Amino acid sequence: MSHHCGHDHEHGRPSHAAVGDALDAADARCVVEGERMTAPRRRVLELLLAAGEPVKAYDLIARYGADGQAAKPPTVYRALEFLERKGMAHRIASISAYVACTAGEDATTANHAAAFLICDCCGAAEEVVAPVGQTFALAADTAGYAIERTTIEGHGRCPACRVAA
Repeated sequence: MSHHCGHDHEHGRPSHAAVGDALDAADARCVVEGERMTAPRRRVLELLLAAGEPVKAYDLIARYGADGQAAKPPTVYRALEFLERKGMAHRIASISAYVACTAGEDATTANHAAAFLICDCCGAAEEVVAPVGQTFALAADTAGYAIERTTIEGHGRCPACRVAA
């Protein structure tokens, strides 16, 4: 998603070790939950984690193969669906892109409301605690709804883009 807005940014990618640690945690979580972290699921999560920014599905398809070969679209879309369902990745609808969840232990399908601050200048997205997540879930429960996932999106400018403007 890298946008080029004409000024410097501090948005860094995670280290190789951080990506490895996150993949190990995802593997362990799958074992605990009785799920399988298949090779395609792991590869898609690895690509999302390594990117450190929102990634469009077609870019994941293109980057999928270690040998430069693109993946078949259903492979990537099935992996994304699993990762979303398990709270390991989120879809940012307004920019049609995906990001790895950065909420760590707090990210479960039952209680995690994802909230993103999205920079309209450089395209950076930061996951933050959703202050209305529990209130919204309680309101839904009162109305008889069973929410499967909540994503809140706020658009504006990141600190670097605000300073440069």
